[in-house]
Amino acid sequence: MDYEIFQLGDITLQSEMTLRNAFLAYKTYGTLNAQKSNAIVYPTWYSGQHYDNEWLIGKGMALDPQKYFIIVPNMLGNGLSSSPSNTPQPFDKARFPEVTVYDQVRFQHQLVTQKFGIEKIALVTGWSMGAQQTFQWGASYPDMVERIAPFAGTAKTWPHNVVFLEGVKAAVRADAAWKDGWYSEPPTKGLRAVGRVYAGWGLSQAFYREERYRDMGYHSLEDFLVGYWEGFFLKKDANNLLAMAWTWSHADISANPLYHGDFEKALSSIKARAIVMPGRTDLYFTPEDGEYEARRMPNATFRPIESIWGHFAGGGINPADTKFIDNNIKELLSQ
Repeated sequence: MDYEIFQLGDITLQSEMTLRNAFLAYKTYGTLNAQKSNAIVYPTWYSGQHYDNEWLIGKGMALDPQKYFIIVPNMLGNGLSSSPSNTPQPFDKARFPEVTVYDQVRFQHQLVTQKFGIEKIALVTGWSMGAQQTFQWGASYPDMVERIAPFAGTAKTWPHNVVFLEGVKAAVRADAAWKDGWYSEPPTKGLRAVGRVYAGWGLSQAFYREERYRDMGYHSLEDFLVGYWEGFFLKKDANNLLAMAWTWSHADISANPLYHGDFEKALSSIKARAIVMPGRTDLYFTPEDGEYEARRMPNATFRPIESIWGHFAGGGINPADTKFIDNNIKELLSQ
């Protein structure tokens, strides 16, 4: 096991359900300095786990463990932290309670403050749902978070993004083997279908037109759909995917007792210096939505990733996009 566990105990969620004996799995990179001033929080993304974030961590990179203490908390629902797949009865599987992004960040804050005694965070950054958590950190703890660098993600899930997620969820639920979440064997038809639904959204039209999947080692469109997309989701637990999809579809940095649904107020309350980096060709976390949000943040720079890799411009696959993200985070950390 290459990660540690932080016991949260019995936690009450925004839904007013109680998750008992809850825990966060997390991994740290680097050393916390004596002043506790070099902490970076780097949350995980939809279905991703801490090791899936490691492409942006390394010597000479913005997230350099020789300079910074990088904390990667695994989201509730991702299979390592408390999730449908590892929670005992009666809150297991289909009965796992609904978790909001506000909940996620509240418990990550407990980890950061109670475990490490950190009072200021130099940077929060993340991709996709990790970006949603990044925005939430900035809105929930404006006096604690000095910088944020959300990439390929928005401060709330806009309606068209919800429509995309409905297609993902429907693909799982259409498999008879899903059994309303009480499956004993994985609903593999549904998981394969999720991969094919996702394939059309995750990457741009230009990516497919130029057959850029060949850069990833796939030799035809069907090879890519089966080898990458079906293979990706067959490794995942269906209930975990549905739990995280609920969190994602309900994301909104203002949907909490701090802002009572006032989205504009929540955005304007983010004091952190920010570079907001949507993917230019992202089909669900769109640059238009990102620009709208950045304009309403007092210290934000809007800097889209000019790439045909769609949402996956933020996924650490295309070297040019990775360099762009890394360079912008370096710039932000230098301020």
